[in-house]
Amino acid sequence: MDTISLARGVPAPECIPVAELADCAAAAIERDGTTVLSYGPVGGYQPLREWIADRHGVEPSRVLVTNGSLQGLAFLADRFAGARVLVEQPTYDRPLKLLAARGADVVAVPMDDDGLDLDALAQTLDTGPKPAFLYTIPTFQNPSGRTLTTERRHRLVELARERDLLVLEDDPYGLVRFEGDPPPTLFELDGGDHVVYSSSFSKTVAPGVRVGYFVLPQALDAELEALAVSTYITPVLLGQATVFEFLRRGNFEANIERVRDLLHARRDAMLDALEQDLPSAKWTHPAGGYFVWVELPDELKEAAGVAFVSGTDFGGAPNTARLAFSYVSPDEIREGISRLSAAVAARGEAAAAAPASRGYGA
Repeated sequence: MDTISLARGVPAPECIPVAELADCAAAAIERDGTTVLSYGPVGGYQPLREWIADRHGVEPSRVLVTNGSLQGLAFLADRFAGARVLVEQPTYDRPLKLLAARGADVVAVPMDDDGLDLDALAQTLDTGPKPAFLYTIPTFQNPSGRTLTTERRHRLVELARERDLLVLEDDPYGLVRFEGDPPPTLFELDGGDHVVYSSSFSKTVAPGVRVGYFVLPQALDAELEALAVSTYITPVLLGQATVFEFLRRGNFEANIERVRDLLHARRDAMLDALEQDLPSAKWTHPAGGYFVWVELPDELKEAAGVAFVSGTDFGGAPNTARLAFSYVSPDEIREGISRLSAAVAARGEAAAAAPASRGYGA
């Protein structure tokens, strides 16, 4: 029996515009080969940097294009090594590992179905030393799929201003929306004074091009550029130039629409399968993104024939799991949930059959 992976939070192969990107790469080399095949400015390929700056209404000097957005987060973690950092609970596991490796005091703030609990955040800010920053994924969060409500976004920005709190808004999934109107980003509400914005072309173009970016305050941009220079001298300019050519040709919006349609069908397949095969569980209902967060009746570390990521990897409870619907087909999703359901049922039967523990003298 082949294993069906509900663990991979990556786009399905058919989401990637391979032929068009190949043509864009060739065009980028032909047009600007001496630049993109050599060392270049650590801030990124200038035409792409300008495109991103225009999209976010900032000066290009505030944009740092990195080898994937996680690389930028690693630089930020280096900048604030050993400091107190606030995160959502649960949250993306890779930042947790990056921060732990740099000696950060990571403090988790709980969430509910409306996103980050701002009362809990305010209480956390009232205790302990001032944090270096808050890391949040407010739209289609990894791993939960939850989205911070517009009301809470306004309140979070106000709280950041009142407490002089730096907020890192990680937004790789926001454009992959299946339904409803998009809320304003925290960056848009704040204007960039207290919010650093991070995104990536991994989920909207292709992960292998390794193009992410940060929109930073000017002083912080200079500091992170210095860290980048000491790490890799120059970014992957060919990948950045390929993405820029893709954007320049006007392919971005059409590709996002295609990705939305492909993943929308997968999201629906997963929600329908959970409703049919796992009624004993609870799960989120994301309006976009890549993930569904599931609360199972009991802890389940593995299931035959299906891979998933335990919620404990993200700071969640032992009975939680992250299920990714982005990579496999709708039919594979339905079969994967069926296998997961069988494992949950077997776990329940084993627990019911186990004899009750007996103490001495019983």
